[in-house]
Amino acid sequence: MCIPSVYCLKKMSFWYKFCGHLQSQDEPKPFLDHVEDLRRMLIKMAVTLTAMILACFVFRTDLARLLQLPLVVIDPYQATHLQSLGVADSMVVSCQISFYTGLALSLPFLIFFLGEFILPALTQRERQLLLPTGILCILLFLAGTAFAYFVLLPAALAFFSTDARSMQWHPTWTVREYYAFATQFIIAFGLAFELPLGTFLAIRLGLLNVASLKKKRAFALVIILVLAAIITPTSDSFTLLLVATPMYGLYEICIWMAPLVRKRDLRD
Repeated sequence: MCIPSVYCLKKMSFWYKFCGHLQSQDEPKPFLDHVEDLRRMLIKMAVTLTAMILACFVFRTDLARLLQLPLVVIDPYQATHLQSLGVADSMVVSCQISFYTGLALSLPFLIFFLGEFILPALTQRERQLLLPTGILCILLFLAGTAFAYFVLLPAALAFFSTDARSMQWHPTWTVREYYAFATQFIIAFGLAFELPLGTFLAIRLGLLNVASLKKKRAFALVIILVLAAIITPTSDSFTLLLVATPMYGLYEICIWMAPLVRKRDLRD
């Protein structure tokens, strides 16, 4: 009974110390101390990411089946007849799945390490935004990946399968093509759902306002299309629109909710 109590007290004191840093102003550090802090942050990030990737590699078979479920829903035959055309396909695909899954699972820790590093350089107002920003970043990423996995990925697979059959072709996908498309598609939507967070931060910090968001809709649409083209796993217009449309919808939601954020700031 004593050991868990001591452990809990240490964890509570750690979070109390971290939250206390959010309210206090640190003393300026020499340049070499900042370099040392950067080195420690990178080491902690690398160790955490490596540990998560290795842990995911142990469960690579279960993760592969999980990623295959959207295809099982729309075409069970196709799901059981994915082609392995390379000698090392099993290892390549396993490493790819492990990397993306490990990256997603380590995201909360990576955000925490980054926040811990940049905390001394932030102003009091920016420090108050740090903790809710980190939590919101994780929640939006999870929402984007869940939306892609349960809704959009099956729709995209069904579209491409039906389109191939409409041209009298029998879709025969390889394991590399399918898992590369599925993992990158899901991660892309996780990143796309971070758009409201960036917009709200810019509004809270006074870099943007509602009028500028409304005025620059066309400019925002071009940027969204460019970003969607970068993060989409394929070069076809259907997938591009599938990613860009929710992103622009999120931009419009930001415009609608921006006045509420400003009113709260003025009230505070």
